[in-house]
Amino acid sequence: MSVPTLQALRDVGVANGLVAVGVTDAGPLVEARAAIEERRRVGLHGGMQFTYRNPARSTEPARILDGARSLVVGAHPYAGGPVDHGGTDGPRLRGRVARYATDDHYGALRAALSEMAGVLERAGWRARVVADDNALVDRAAAQRAGVGWFGRNANILVPGHGSWVVLGAVVTDAELGTSEAVPDGCGSCRRCLDGCPTGAIVAPGVVDARRCLAWLVQADGPFPEEHRVALGDRIYGCDDCQEVCPPSRRSPEGRAEVASSGAWVDLLEMLESSDEHLLDTHGRWYIPRRDPRYLRRNALVALGNVAEPGHAEVAAVLERYAAGDDELLAEHARWARGRVQERASA
Repeated sequence: MSVPTLQALRDVGVANGLVAVGVTDAGPLVEARAAIEERRRVGLHGGMQFTYRNPARSTEPARILDGARSLVVGAHPYAGGPVDHGGTDGPRLRGRVARYATDDHYGALRAALSEMAGVLERAGWRARVVADDNALVDRAAAQRAGVGWFGRNANILVPGHGSWVVLGAVVTDAELGTSEAVPDGCGSCRRCLDGCPTGAIVAPGVVDARRCLAWLVQADGPFPEEHRVALGDRIYGCDDCQEVCPPSRRSPEGRAEVASSGAWVDLLEMLESSDEHLLDTHGRWYIPRRDPRYLRRNALVALGNVAEPGHAEVAAVLERYAAGDDELLAEHARWARGRVQERASA
């Protein structure tokens, strides 16, 4: 059987929207496993499962495909530039959505990876697509495949594109070699560390999930009270460490305007919608146990941060939730009500 060249695979990937493609062997990601296990040991995972659940599995690509020899790693871009999030200047109050979640960017990534997998399969090799999957630490694979370097914010930075990308891989039993590594491009810059609203980046490349807003909106249980004000108008995700990153800001993606239709949600509508509507509308997001009450929890915190005193509909919604039977939501509603009242007396 012939082995497709990296250039042939890259040509197919780029034709389907990828901005970077690299290859590496399918050997264990030893450094990544050690880092995950150490961070889990000291509690930095904050209850996150994903690749923390089974580090041995997520750092051994050969477990994904018997006889795996290589990984083909790809990066698909998404717009990270300016967007009208709605704010509080209209009749409705809006919550901000992180740019990676404004559309099905992983769907586009999987489609591109599938095209490259097809090249391998037509040549007689086996191939499996892995994206947004706890079976593989995609950032470690991307670094080893020469797709980019680990930024100080723990994201992979792709030369010319920054971190406005989603990552995935094709695992194959074809032997493809290894792409040249990308050297570190952060230098002495620490804008992401200083720009994190909760100080979650505790060292270059090390994030404490217990403080990271992007994780806390996905975690179960109460939203930590000490970080509720910092959440601001966010409803899902946080882009701050990418927004201040020079390589990301200079990239085409960092200047590309984001379609506003998916960049914000109506907070009051979210609090008034049925479970079915919330899951139909936001089902692509990670929601603990697929329980819509966590979307409402986040919406209550955001509403408390953005609503102006004297807004009758807000007051009615918060009162209804504060008096409700669900203590998790009632507590967050009481907090939001108090937050609005603080502004009234300021």
